[in-house]
Amino acid sequence: QVQLVESGGGLAQAGGSLRLSCVQSGRAFGNYTMGWFRQAPGKERAFVAAISWSGGTKDYADSVKGRFTISRDNAKNTMYLQMNSLKPEDTAVYYCATRPDYQCTGSGCYEDYLYDYWGPGTQVTVST
Repeated sequence: QVQLVESGGGLAQAGGSLRLSCVQSGRAFGNYTMGWFRQAPGKERAFVAAISWSGGTKDYADSVKGRFTISRDNAKNTMYLQMNSLKPEDTAVYYCATRPDYQCTGSGCYEDYLYDYWGPGTQVTVST
């Protein structure tokens, strides 16, 4: 049974930072692509970032490029999302997910149906 659990969400002021973590169990973490998605109130779930099995390939949504950094530590079965220069529009529930391939590139990372396991999500709220 593959399980993912996010942590690190909370309340931040605009311009501030938060670091999300996602711990996975039940599958060889280091073999698969990992990703972050988010869902704001009243909106569909949207791609945020993805990282290849080795960490060598990363993709970001245009809305977070230059502000968010995805990373992973395969020895700890953990993925991270460092979020800097937060904006109120970053307010959402953030989900981590994994998919059964080594890497994705560009738009190939964006489709949530290609990810087969998901965490329950962690709330991020950015105030003005």
